[in-house]
Amino acid sequence: MDITRHQYFWAGLVVLLLGLQFHSIDHVELTPEFTQVLAEWNGSPPVARTLTDGERPLVKKNVTPPESLGWALIFGGLALILHSLALPKPG
Repeated sequence: MDITRHQYFWAGLVVLLLGLQFHSIDHVELTPEFTQVLAEWNGSPPVARTLTDGERPLVKKNVTPPESLGWALIFGGLALILHSLALPKPG
């Protein structure tokens, strides 16, 4: 199955908008549950639980994406959009 002109355009548009989103944020604050899942995946010690109620304390991880990630996604999306315009029209 060949990728059509429209599929390149929409993929480029999605990547471009994702790049704009990454470029506009400074950091992402993860939920305590997802922070716990990441700690288990990385093999880090699990977050300590409190002694009184057995629930874990609210520990939130902040993730700061590099600035170059936003720019790379923006230019990648623009390249896909321009490539879709260079392809021949269907039919």
